[in-house]
Amino acid sequence: MKISGNSFCPCGSQKKFKNCCRVFHYGEKPNSALELMRSRYSAFAANDSKYIISTTHRDNPDYTSDVQKWEKDIYEFFGHTDFRNLEVIDFIDGDEESYVTFKATLFQGAIDTSFIEKSKFVKVNDIWLYHSGEFIE
Repeated sequence: MKISGNSFCPCGSQKKFKNCCRVFHYGEKPNSALELMRSRYSAFAANDSKYIISTTHRDNPDYTSDVQKWEKDIYEFFGHTDFRNLEVIDFIDGDEESYVTFKATLFQGAIDTSFIEKSKFVKVNDIWLYHSGEFIE
């Protein structure tokens, strides 16, 4: 789904998208793993597969060098998913490794596919990347 720059940001910040997560989608680097996690959620909501791919660590199980297939898989997920809400539950900040626990409220049609995840983020060459996630509950 395309999101207007004047819409509220999908990350739940109550800021306009153009002044929040979209700056990261356009090239600004997140200062923390929390900013990266929020901007990745917004990228999923905004159908921005390139940002998802560029912010994923090579050791992530979904990482592949077949970018075309990866983009296709992400777009298939976008097409079937309504991103309704993001709630940050916990943030453990570190210099090189951080963890964010969050609840993503998602629906695929009438089916609630919401989940809680504890995500691991690592800093590589001064850039935060999504490393992996563990579902909780």
